Amino acid sequence: MADSLPLEMLTYILSFLPLSDQKEASLVNRAWHCAAQNALRETNVRYNIPVSSASLSAIKNLGLRGISCISLTNLDGSPASHQVLQSVAYHLGPHLESLCLGGGSPTEASFLALILECPVLRTLDLSGCNSLFTSGTLLAQPETAQCVRKALSGLRDLNLAGLRDLTDLSFNHLSGCFPSLERLSLAYCHLTFELGPTWGSISPQVSSPSQLSFHNLLQFVKERAGRLRALDLSGTGLPPEALQALGQVTGLQLEELSLHSCRDLSSEAVASLCHQQPGLTSLDLSGCSELTDRALLAVSRGLRHLRHLSLRKLQRLTDAGCAALGSLRELQSLDMAECCLVSGRELAQILGSVRRAPPALTSLRLAYCSSLKDASVLTMIPALGPSLKVLDLSSCVALTNQTMQAICTYLIHLSVLRLAWCKELQDWGLLGLKDPSEEPVLSPQLHQEVENQAPDPQEPNSEPQGPSLLMLQALQELDLTACNKLTDASLAKVLQFPRLRQLSLSLLPALTDVGLAAVARGCPSLERLALSHCSHLSDEGWAQAARFWPRLQHLNLSSCSQLTEQQSSHGLLAELWIPLGRHASSFECWMWPCVLVSTWQPSGTSKHSCLR
Repeated sequence: MADSLPLEMLTYILSFLPLSDQKEASLVNRAWHCAAQNALRETNVRYNIPVSSASLSAIKNLGLRGISCISLTNLDGSPASHQVLQSVAYHLGPHLESLCLGGGSPTEASFLALILECPVLRTLDLSGCNSLFTSGTLLAQPETAQCVRKALSGLRDLNLAGLRDLTDLSFNHLSGCFPSLERLSLAYCHLTFELGPTWGSISPQVSSPSQLSFHNLLQFVKERAGRLRALDLSGTGLPPEALQALGQVTGLQLEELSLHSCRDLSSEAVASLCHQQPGLTSLDLSGCSELTDRALLAVSRGLRHLRHLSLRKLQRLTDAGCAALGSLRELQSLDMAECCLVSGRELAQILGSVRRAPPALTSLRLAYCSSLKDASVLTMIPALGPSLKVLDLSSCVALTNQTMQAICTYLIHLSVLRLAWCKELQDWGLLGLKDPSEEPVLSPQLHQEVENQAPDPQEPNSEPQGPSLLMLQALQELDLTACNKLTDASLAKVLQFPRLRQLSLSLLPALTDVGLAAVARGCPSLERLALSHCSHLSDEGWAQAARFWPRLQHLNLSSCSQLTEQQSSHGLLAELWIPLGRHASSFECWMWPCVLVSTWQPSGTSKHSCLR
């Protein structure tokens, strides 16, 4: 039946699968192989290409497939790098839309030769490419700048983060070639600020050949105010006066602003920003340590269309400030990790209010909120509902089995669950069984009772006894690091997730070979696995488990004292890498092991998957 489907329909169906499943599907037959290739042409897939002569054939094949988003790693000034850049320009340049050279050291000549062959480029990442700006002569020649401006007139997104040698002149030369720029990152660049009456002045400032000044940046923002939509000034030491001057630029309508680790910012400056830029939909104030509840109150009053809010490490933020979040009706993701004074009471009240519908949060991060207790979380969880996909409660050390069972009852659509260092979690919580209060720690008799009551992993039709972890069948990432009361009794029963790609069981002293083998059978799609400091794992147990993980790419076995070097290295290659290599030889265009594929996320992060 599937063989008779049109190629377009197969491509559409495969586009819903994770990358690993797309690769597996490509091995069915030639039609499925072509459909999988078409699905991987989507704009949210990035191909990470290591710079070496072995990558040249891969680049050619990617060019034949019309790949439009790549990242070059290990780039330097060597002849091999120059050859790779030439190959990219020739084979990929005409249809390349996103190019990342982050952290590389290309020469100016090879860089210019590459981008001049990329007429449809929309995103350019030069973060950490200090070699391009050391001399200060990049694009200083008017003829060269004119050619680049003509070739890259459609560039929308420019990332210049972490450039220590960026100056006013080099920034002006580069930005002048991109008239359509909408998104700019200068995160962790060294900006200089001069206090005085010139803040906000529209008179042009003298561009500095030796430093990057805020005055020059402000002039750029004024010239591009009608088009600029996103700005990242994280880690630049932005003072309150500079933020106010930026917010009041005439015609500026920012949608995204990141001010991570701008520690001098005040609540008053944030209040002014919210009044001046009410159209913001994404705001990152993480690490701005001087901010208080007043800042959050200003955000809730002034940014009614905010969708993404990050408030990590605001240690002066309290429950009183959280009460204001009820005004953000369009909020989709909230990050309040490491806000140690937040107990969750007000947040739970806002989310659980019956008088108004709760916001449709898809991501909630409350990691390291040490004041968080079961009472507030149990009120909060039912209100989050089916929209929540990401929940991070790592290091909320007071949470118990009650929270675990509430999660399993109400949040069955979670794809990411992080409970690292929640040391009160026990087998009963994962299994959905009643926790006998008289036995806080499993005795041998209770351990046997759990074994008898829990569903048998060999019987897929058996139903869980209660709201167990098995309810979360959409999970793709699970972190149970240092939940040291968990044992094989629960892990072997509930870790049965065909779609799980990332799992951490590090620092679980009771995990044995039996539990590991059961986890391997229940989670065959794992790509990343952490088992560090699991001292009871042996060579025999690892050998049994490894054969169930043909997709495993990242493995942490550090401080597993019973594993020998021979088994943890040779055994890994024999059990894992050889099957992957066999898959690669079936279809040469998977280009094993030269190319790494990653799904590109809107936040700038990515999920990687080797094409093997």
